[in-house]
Amino acid sequence: MKLTAEISCYPLQDNYLDPIRWFIGRVDSYDNIQRVTNAMATQVCGEYAEVMAMLATEMEAAHEKWGKAVFVVKFIGGELDLSHSE
Repeated sequence: MKLTAEISCYPLQDNYLDPIRWFIGRVDSYDNIQRVTNAMATQVCGEYAEVMAMLATEMEAAHEKWGKAVFVVKFIGGELDLSHSE
């Protein structure tokens, strides 16, 4: 089963762009997960278990490296066309 998720990361520090860019770079290392980023969030799509495992791994790594951060994630079961825009 496919899963699409939208992730917003809010690092609790003045230098918030470095942790966000670092997180996105780590997401890009997963060959089986498609990623699109815009000004407000990052959308990912892939196999359900792979997306969930990636999120668990990378959110934990972000907290370990950068400290406190808020992650807001929305999930929809199924695959959405991340290239779609209106």
